[in-house]
Amino acid sequence: MKTWLSHHRQAIVATLARMAQTPFATVFAVIAIGVALSLPAVLYVLLNNAARLAGTLPAQPEISVYMRMDATNAQIDDLRQRLKARTDLADFRFVPRDTALVELSKQAGVADISAGLTQNPLPDAWVLTPRESLPENITRIATALQALPYIDTVKQDSQWAQRLSAILGLGHDFVMLLAVLLGAALVAVSGNTIRLQILTRRAEIEVSQLIGATHRYIRRPFLYFGVLQGLFGGLAAWLVVAVSIYLLDRPVAELSALYHANFHLQSLGLMPGLTLLLSAMLLGGLGAYLTVTRTLFQTGAH
Repeated sequence: MKTWLSHHRQAIVATLARMAQTPFATVFAVIAIGVALSLPAVLYVLLNNAARLAGTLPAQPEISVYMRMDATNAQIDDLRQRLKARTDLADFRFVPRDTALVELSKQAGVADISAGLTQNPLPDAWVLTPRESLPENITRIATALQALPYIDTVKQDSQWAQRLSAILGLGHDFVMLLAVLLGAALVAVSGNTIRLQILTRRAEIEVSQLIGATHRYIRRPFLYFGVLQGLFGGLAAWLVVAVSIYLLDRPVAELSALYHANFHLQSLGLMPGLTLLLSAMLLGGLGAYLTVTRTLFQTGAH
């Protein structure tokens, strides 16, 4: 066991020494890996923040029903009775037009909105809460109410949230596809770097084969080179993500303040960050393994 650990320690030290001997090539390779990994990572973080923002929305969808401006009290009572008779509604409430104008006037920036109005431009409205939040159930209720002659508009408040959820799902699928493609590119980058290492050390490899070195022994330093290169690239990608979110957080906070909200972007968490590093190391090691194994088979070291 001590000999085995000593061999691995020597391989790691030798790999770090070789990286230090070619600093420019190492830095450029790490930057290339970091940029390739940072793109899906940044998109993943932004999508998670968008999902977090969508999660702050009311979970229970509502239907807003706006009556015609000339609707009478009798028609309002008729609609109240119709809503009471519906078993697919969990709750409903009536919002008189005068109450709606007062609530609107209390909002920031429109305190004097009613000062220059000769009449109330807002209609009477109803806010309905369906018993089931299924899209087809909400659509059925809205269609039935829209057919009434004294109803002007029926709005399904959950439609945009459902569209946002669908867009987020599509975005996550796109990020996964992009991550797979860039992961393949990372394997190619790592393999190409290892191939150059093999070319510069071909004589050393041939001598090692002549004195009976196993293919595991020959492969070990190259595997560590790929793994460490992937690790440094993953750290660079994590740094790019952190800097990007830091730069974007202030504009996003200022935008949310305009909507009387306090929303800040969250960067890559600990577990996703560790997953990023582990993925980079595995992909770097995979590229190194494939390249070295191909070379060893070509030289008859299998």
